[in-house]
Amino acid sequence: MVEIPEKKRTEALTELAQISAERDAAQAEVDRIMEKLRAASVRAAKTGASRSRVRELAKVSSRTLYGWLNEAGLEVRAKRPATKKAA
Repeated sequence: MVEIPEKKRTEALTELAQISAERDAAQAEVDRIMEKLRAASVRAAKTGASRSRVRELAKVSSRTLYGWLNEAGLEVRAKRPATKKAA
């Protein structure tokens, strides 16, 4: 049987387009969930919950949490200046 290059190319491109669409759908779902996580984290912080506990439960970095809180208008301590390591 003779392989038709055009057919293989079409199949490969079709597969690529399908996988890309799956990725786009998954990313949209992740974005939706992250927005819910951000809102819930801000609500928890506004109730006076410990920020370290909020970060722990949200499983996000301090940078991410404090960014969310800052965007929401909550007071955030100033970032510590970087320290130089001894040589």
